[in-house]
Amino acid sequence: MGQEILINVTPQETRVAVLEQGIAQELHIERSSSLGIVGNVYRGKVCRVLPGMQSAFVEIGLQRAAFLHAADIMDCHIDGEPQTDRPIQDVLREGQSIIVQVIKEPIGTKGARLTTEVSIAGRFLVFLPHQEHIGVSQRIEDETEREMLRNRLLGLLPEKRSGGFIIRTMSEAASDQELLADIEYLQKVWAKIQLDSQSASERSLVFYDLSLPRRILRDVVNDQTVSIRVDSKETYNQLKEFAELYVAKAVKPLYHYQGERPIFDFYNIEKEIERALSRKVELKSGGYLIFDQTEALTTVDVNTGSFVSGKNLSDTIFKTNLEATQCIARQLRLRNLGGIIIIDFIDMDEDSQREIVLEELKKAVELDRARTSVNGFTSLGLVEMTRKRTRESLAHLLCEPCDVCQGRGEHKTAQTICYEIMRELLRESKQFNAKEFKVIACPQVIDMLLDEESQSLANLSDFISKRVTLQPDSQYAREAFDIIWI
Repeated sequence: MGQEILINVTPQETRVAVLEQGIAQELHIERSSSLGIVGNVYRGKVCRVLPGMQSAFVEIGLQRAAFLHAADIMDCHIDGEPQTDRPIQDVLREGQSIIVQVIKEPIGTKGARLTTEVSIAGRFLVFLPHQEHIGVSQRIEDETEREMLRNRLLGLLPEKRSGGFIIRTMSEAASDQELLADIEYLQKVWAKIQLDSQSASERSLVFYDLSLPRRILRDVVNDQTVSIRVDSKETYNQLKEFAELYVAKAVKPLYHYQGERPIFDFYNIEKEIERALSRKVELKSGGYLIFDQTEALTTVDVNTGSFVSGKNLSDTIFKTNLEATQCIARQLRLRNLGGIIIIDFIDMDEDSQREIVLEELKKAVELDRARTSVNGFTSLGLVEMTRKRTRESLAHLLCEPCDVCQGRGEHKTAQTICYEIMRELLRESKQFNAKEFKVIACPQVIDMLLDEESQSLANLSDFISKRVTLQPDSQYAREAFDIIWI
């Protein structure tokens, strides 16, 4: 069984799951209320230039101003290389109108990242209108293959051409006709961008990149793709038309799913989404992983749990760590975790075991389309790695911080709240001349005040010479309470 692609479409949301050998490896979600903007081209307005940071903020019509660094400005380059000695204030000024492209989604409190060097991605090539060189994807490592692909493309291009290209990995199996069709498509798109940008107003969208299902057909479908199932007839027809024009390999495996059960339920993808949102992930052996995501980095803790198989403790630990490498790599893709990632494998005594685990992790992340780098074990026995972050993680897209715990993942005990209430009663008795105080809180807190803490509350009532009455309210969260003066 090869690669399978499942596309679930509703008016509000489109979801795509990529399966390898029947197991979900990637999840992509796009909502109509917040469509992805990477690849979009805007006519922006420079609102602030920061010479000290060699950067600028540009308004493009989004909630937050976008960020543009000098290294991403064409006018700060000579022969394609950034010129760090050219001040950004000599290139940009506040109020200037500028054509920019989004290269990174807004993440958290950070705005989108921009470039003035527009690039347009096709099925086999990436068109660079402002450059002349022919590049090859870094994923193609063989130098002979790289040079052959470069010469082949140069043979298809006219001698007098405008713009350069980057050859994508998909082009290795592409015919000359497919490459020529891709070149024609990309040049038509660029011509339309140029035309539309002339009449576009400031802070407006000039070019919108392909929708999620079309991008999946363009970027994900390969020779190993055995089926592409779409549960929307309208989307199926649109994808079929698009595939016939640009992605011939996607035509044959494309199906309209008409099953009675929802497509994500039938293939157990809903359960995979729940697992990908969980802090704890069980391993088949009985071990488990703990994922903790912060703004700066993600930590992964590996534990043996109930796994006791093996000749001895060292063997049990080694087998758990080996199994964890595959699960970690898969969960990073499913959760779309990016930035710095720290993995705390269970301590291994033998260096040979550590090397094997590290090599297995490196092999596991090779399947990732996002750029990853595994840096090896630190002196503390932790594995450091990075994964390119281009969009929000699954958790940030589907979840929000809890109103009760404010994102801490835990709340105060009932006893802690009891003591807070008593401190507040003492404070308010000194500030206000009330005859009586009424405490309203959740039933668990009130029960504790009436039981274990009843003597403490009685002593406090005598000390402040005020009567204290208690009222439980199930609508109150654990940490919420009110004190009413009577």
